[in-house]
Amino acid sequence: MSDFDYDVLVIGSGPGGYVAAIRAAQLGLKTACAESRDTLGGTCLNVGCIPSKAMLHASELYDEAANGTLAKLGVKIDKMSLDLSTMQGQRADAVKGLTGGIEFLFKKNKVTWLKGLASFTGANTVEINGEKVTAKNIVIATGSSVTPLPGVDVDNDGGKIVDSTGALVLDKVPGHLVVVGGGVIGLEMGSVWRRLGAKVTVVEYLDQILPGMDGEVRKEANKIFKKQGFDYKLGTKVTGAKAHDKGVTLTVEPAAGGEAETIEADVVLVSIGRRPNTNGLGLDKIGLELNARGQIETDHEFGTKVPGVWAIGDVIPGPMLAHKAEDEGIAVAENIAGLTGIVNHDLIPSVVYTKPEIAGVGLTEEAAKEKGAIKVGKFPMMANSRAKTNHEPEGFVKIIADAETDKVLGVWIIATPAGTMIAQAAQAMEFGASSEDIAYTCHAHPTHSEAIKEAAMAVTGKPIHM
Repeated sequence: MSDFDYDVLVIGSGPGGYVAAIRAAQLGLKTACAESRDTLGGTCLNVGCIPSKAMLHASELYDEAANGTLAKLGVKIDKMSLDLSTMQGQRADAVKGLTGGIEFLFKKNKVTWLKGLASFTGANTVEINGEKVTAKNIVIATGSSVTPLPGVDVDNDGGKIVDSTGALVLDKVPGHLVVVGGGVIGLEMGSVWRRLGAKVTVVEYLDQILPGMDGEVRKEANKIFKKQGFDYKLGTKVTGAKAHDKGVTLTVEPAAGGEAETIEADVVLVSIGRRPNTNGLGLDKIGLELNARGQIETDHEFGTKVPGVWAIGDVIPGPMLAHKAEDEGIAVAENIAGLTGIVNHDLIPSVVYTKPEIAGVGLTEEAAKEKGAIKVGKFPMMANSRAKTNHEPEGFVKIIADAETDKVLGVWIIATPAGTMIAQAAQAMEFGASSEDIAYTCHAHPTHSEAIKEAAMAVTGKPIHM
């Protein structure tokens, strides 16, 4: 009989936490998960990935009907209008269904949901709602929250200066939306409201959008979004924002220094990144310090320096992505159970769910060049028969391979289903594929994925359709 209440206690029920809890239970460990929200699923399911995709998909369909794209396909709509409350309703339904699904999986796998905030009182002990709970292993999976911007006070209830959570639930289309930050979340939420009729201006501190992505992809994405109606103020910093009766007055100035100016907006979305959630965990009680970026450092098995305390997801170094956290959740549970849980952090795909989607895995061309000689193959989507037939000509597939060994080092895609296409590239790279391996793999026709085959053929300069 164990001296502990549980073999495993997971703090947080986001994609990392709930997956870790379910996997631990599947491996025969007595498992609990502490979560203070009324629903399971963390940021991703409640106010992040899932609801934003519900709004992205709905706004895409509205845009196709409103701007005449459907008419070109012979789908004539005599009269149409936007019913935003119904659109918001289907978003809420998606969230309800999926968060409820996790609750069902917890019951099915006999994971105990401990409702409340957990705070360490010792290495194997936490306090939840004034009650002491002990566990042989405790996994910190508390995720991240929006990074605040100095001089700009977010008030989601007010609906004028909002973060990504507030931008999801606006009850009317803003006349002018200013997005502070040209990263993934800002561009996705900006896309939703631009399609529904808002004027959108993106203010980005750096001289290009989508920091961290391949340079060529960043430039092409900039052009595509500009064509869609986005305005940019690049190399620009926001110094203040003041909400008033009519909207928001934003103060900006060049990042390199210079004269300040003001921008009038109906709504401002602050989207400059996310930071790890560690406040209130009582890490000082167990002697666990944070690194310079506020993260918890772990070893290769996701163990912290405190025996029996583990950490995964957005609270540890690496990209703040739900699928990275999920993989780490499975791995940490397997490591606790005495198995070998591994995550290949070099091959975590990233996706921007705009239209077209943008996805990448592995090295950018810039990073690959720093490591040695490379060959690059590119294939435009306008030469892909399925994309052309679907009136989706924008974008390309780019494959970066080692010049000597032909091993694929990175794949970057701009295409309507890029987020789905990137899985093939990630899997090929996980198996150590060469560009030749991909080029000689039979791809179904007609599909967008044929562009991956053609880009692989282009690495040696021999694509068929261009």
